[in-house]
Amino acid sequence: MLQFDTIVIGAGAAGLMCAQVAGGRGRRVVVLDHAEQAGAKILISGGGRCNFTNLRAGPENYLSANPHFAKSALTRFGPTDFIAMVRRHGIAFHERKWGQLFCDDSARQIVAMLLDECRAAEVEIRLGHRIAEIAKADQFRVDTDRGSFFAPTLVLATGGLSIPKMGATGFTLDAAQRFGLAVTETRPALVPLRFAAAELAWMRDLSGISLDAEVSLGKRRFREALLFTHRGLSGPAILQISSYWREGAAIVVDLLPDRDAAAMLAERRSGRPKAELKTVLGEVLPNRLAQALGEAYLPNPVMANLSNAGLAQAAALLKSWRLVPSGSEGYATAEAMLGGVDTAGLSSKTLEARAVPGLYVIGEAVDVTGWLGGYKVKWAWSSGWCAGQAVST
Repeated sequence: MLQFDTIVIGAGAAGLMCAQVAGGRGRRVVVLDHAEQAGAKILISGGGRCNFTNLRAGPENYLSANPHFAKSALTRFGPTDFIAMVRRHGIAFHERKWGQLFCDDSARQIVAMLLDECRAAEVEIRLGHRIAEIAKADQFRVDTDRGSFFAPTLVLATGGLSIPKMGATGFTLDAAQRFGLAVTETRPALVPLRFAAAELAWMRDLSGISLDAEVSLGKRRFREALLFTHRGLSGPAILQISSYWREGAAIVVDLLPDRDAAAMLAERRSGRPKAELKTVLGEVLPNRLAQALGEAYLPNPVMANLSNAGLAQAAALLKSWRLVPSGSEGYATAEAMLGGVDTAGLSSKTLEARAVPGLYVIGEAVDVTGWLGGYKVKWAWSSGWCAGQAVST
């Protein structure tokens, strides 16, 4: 019989953090994962350099049915705590905009760091173990294709449904429900948006164009890069707003976030009366985009013939371009999952299930979803650390 103090299912960011913390407290820990490589999603994060935390991370950067739930974990294990670990392992890093921290070299360094910490804590990591069943009597039993494992505490850390080609499944959600935990509605988050045929017909020709823009939905707004693709819109600004978007809702795009479009057009009408409107638009936007917007939405008079109403129409397009996506690209390209195990059934301090002593749920499978920019993985570290501190024999 393979007996342990704690079984962690999932060798990702949250699971490895939890395991090394619990092992460091003297617990005998085993990590089980069906994949052949630990930390697979970490390796592709941040363009391969791992945006491993954000200096500004706070509860306002997370979506949840209970917006207060994440406060305890985020505070107990903050960005500086993870940075201290990174420094201890001699990993060079740098800060980009808005507090995002990236490895100078490779995301592999973060995975190696976590595995080194697990080895130092005498954690066993068993990859390529497919789980057949989980049960609980006097303790938890996890049956795999390579044997059964037993422990008084069990941590579910397999993540959410995003990027199934990386091995993502609904395992934790299903297991949590079998133990009586509620699961809130789940949907793709941080995902490119698609558009219906009429708009896509001209958007497709703009594939590859990127520009600084502000995208808003209601009171929520994000200013980052916007990218045209052959399926619609992507880029950080779109990914961020997608977490708040729902079917039928419109998003509003400001293509000139630092400029007064009406004043600019009025100045051009006065100073360059013989220029065509599309030529003027090409001075402030990528030329292909200016041409396409003009053809799709605007007449193209010379500036001297642009009426006040026409000027206002063009300015409104530049500052508040209203679009209604037809859908998202789904979990195949989503960077996160919204929703998950209902936080009402978990302790905000330890992530232990209130109705199932010894069962913990951490990471993306919990109904806590971070923004793009190091916030998602910050929740993984914090929730894993809290559970690792709490598991007991």
